[in-house]
Amino acid sequence: GHGDRTVRFQTFNASLNRAAEGELVEDLSTPDDPQAAAVAEIIQRTRPDVLLLNEFDYVAGGEAVDLFRDNYLEVGHHGAAPIHYRYAYVAPSNTGVPSGHDLDNDGTVGGGNDAYGFGEFEGQYGMAVLSRYPIDRRHVRTFQQFRWADMPGSLLPTDWYSPEEAADLRLSSKSHWDVPIRVRHRTVHFLVSHPTPPTFDGPEDRNGTRNHDEIRFWADYVSGRDYMYDDRGRYGGLPRGARFVIAGDQNSDPADGDSVEGAAQLLIDHPRIEDPLPSSAGGPEAAALQGGANLTHEGDPALDTADFADTQPGNLRADYVLPDRRLRVLGAGLFWPVQADPLSRLTGVFPFPSSDHRAVWLDVRLP
Repeated sequence: GHGDRTVRFQTFNASLNRAAEGELVEDLSTPDDPQAAAVAEIIQRTRPDVLLLNEFDYVAGGEAVDLFRDNYLEVGHHGAAPIHYRYAYVAPSNTGVPSGHDLDNDGTVGGGNDAYGFGEFEGQYGMAVLSRYPIDRRHVRTFQQFRWADMPGSLLPTDWYSPEEAADLRLSSKSHWDVPIRVRHRTVHFLVSHPTPPTFDGPEDRNGTRNHDEIRFWADYVSGRDYMYDDRGRYGGLPRGARFVIAGDQNSDPADGDSVEGAAQLLIDHPRIEDPLPSSAGGPEAAALQGGANLTHEGDPALDTADFADTQPGNLRADYVLPDRRLRVLGAGLFWPVQADPLSRLTGVFPFPSSDHRAVWLDVRLP
């Protein structure tokens, strides 16, 4: 509906992860899961053309994403029009994949903390891309197995990990995907990931440093660095001249929270990347009403995308959709209505009807 060459890209950590394998498929196989319905209605009201869902458990064969389309997205909710995504892409995640190492140094091997990415089962907290435009599947690149130690100058804490562990660890806590989207006769590379939260560790900061380097991966990728190899063994970053949009829950606020200083800035201050600064009226209202850590924040609450615990870390800007500077930005926003808006029933407060994160989008004009 918005102009011939205008495309809306969105990232949404939808909290559609479940506690056990098979549970997401079970919940989505009927149209009556209230949380999935609230998530779907947010998507119907914001109407992205290309969408990354974070925290959507990986199910081989795409069964979960098919059920979400059939039973939720393609069914209208409370007067919102159904939305159809003809194309979808899912691939495995490092979450819950056993590493065989005692990565948390608790003396035992096994469980979520010793997986390549934190998860209680394989694929928990995975991701999915939905698109109204064709996905060039033959040219998708995944970086699930890229090793952290193979990033030059990485922050890998070698005082925490043994040499064997350090040699084996994967960089990506979920995966990093380069998903080329074909918009008429142009290709946009949708660069998607979900770095680990920089918390749940100790003074060695193993999750903070990993979060930083997971973010850095895309900064290096669009800079034309060529050390990275994909899961098919092909080396190299983004081809020269290729257009891109970076999307995902980066779990890093430029001013507040626990991430390594400067991590978010690797993207938002990158010379090839534009930060359109999507904002809401609901974020500042929530920060004022919730108080706590929010009162000490340096960042603008209008930019917050996540409603976290008020004691620590408070609400943060965690989710980003960042375009290549050569794409023309027509607008950007995030879905966080003020409490007086009837649609605030979709975002709410803890326990959330949809997610603790907000949908964030960007409208770009393709040259």
